[in-house]
Amino acid sequence: MTCEIARSGVRSEIVSNNNRAMPKLKTRRAAAKRFKATGSGKIFRRKANRNHLLEHKGAQRKRRLSKKALVHETNEENVRLMVPYL
Repeated sequence: MTCEIARSGVRSEIVSNNNRAMPKLKTRRAAAKRFKATGSGKIFRRKANRNHLLEHKGAQRKRRLSKKALVHETNEENVRLMVPYL
């Protein structure tokens, strides 16, 4: 059962309570930009300490920091709550 109501020149649709679908979960956009999922479902993150003050850091260290790292299993649940559709 659907009915339309005009309110301040904007039409909005009201759906009856017979369709009790679960509400959509919101994604934390900041977390969505920082984490990606692998094909097997694990979560990757970027390593820290590679943004600035790079002159005194060695080349091997900078190469190691440029790689992606897996999110630790203790933090994985928190990331999945922030990004439910990852």
